[in-house]
Amino acid sequence: MTEKRIDFSRKDGVARITLANPGRRNAVDLAWCKAFAEAAMACAADDSLKCILLAAEGDFFSVGGDIDDFIANRDHLRSHVLEMASLFHLGITRLHHGAAPLVAAVNGMAAGGGFSLALTADIVLAKRSARFASAYTKSGLSPDGGLSYNLPRMAGMRRAFEIIALNPILDAETALDWGLITRVYDDAAFADAVEQVVQTLAAMPSGTMAAVKRLLAKSPDASLQQQLDAEADQVSRLAASPATLDVLQAFLSRRSKG
Repeated sequence: MTEKRIDFSRKDGVARITLANPGRRNAVDLAWCKAFAEAAMACAADDSLKCILLAAEGDFFSVGGDIDDFIANRDHLRSHVLEMASLFHLGITRLHHGAAPLVAAVNGMAAGGGFSLALTADIVLAKRSARFASAYTKSGLSPDGGLSYNLPRMAGMRRAFEIIALNPILDAETALDWGLITRVYDDAAFADAVEQVVQTLAAMPSGTMAAVKRLLAKSPDASLQQQLDAEADQVSRLAASPATLDVLQAFLSRRSKG
């Protein structure tokens, strides 16, 4: 019987991608990459989604690449890893360009590909006991999963090089201070806090967070005038949408009742 790698479900506008192989510390192998890409493509094809939660079972978020799998495929390792990386990157691309915001709930160590995966999210929530490490160069590897793209933009080039080259293990507070994650919660409060964030996003009027994602994606390469034009276009479209009009009307009704 094949080990499960990922659980995937959708309900009430929320998709949940859960790394579900805690016995192997949610390590990344070819089967994992296939399951992840399939879940990401399903999310990209679902226009009803308002939020995607990326979480993990067990005490680890993901330790990254499965070294046992690499050694088992050593006779054709280049093509094997290329197939893995291509599927991994397909999933990341679909989630990055999708309309629904991606929330990563980091419950433990996120290393290697697990670190890269966490940093692809729009919002990264972490337990206070969580840890983060690049770990690629320690194994003689270079980054994948968009780490060399995301990390310099979050932490700056100097710090990104340090993290990738020297492999420090970062605690959650340091990752927060360095701009790598969004919020840190005490372990006992973590599950409830994550669900509160998910439900807050799911309650947003349809199209709101998609517009936010589009605007922020354009911003680094846009001039001020281009960004202002994009903002004017997005806010006017949203203001005229039925979902936003309902929210505005409800606000006026509450205010009139005092």
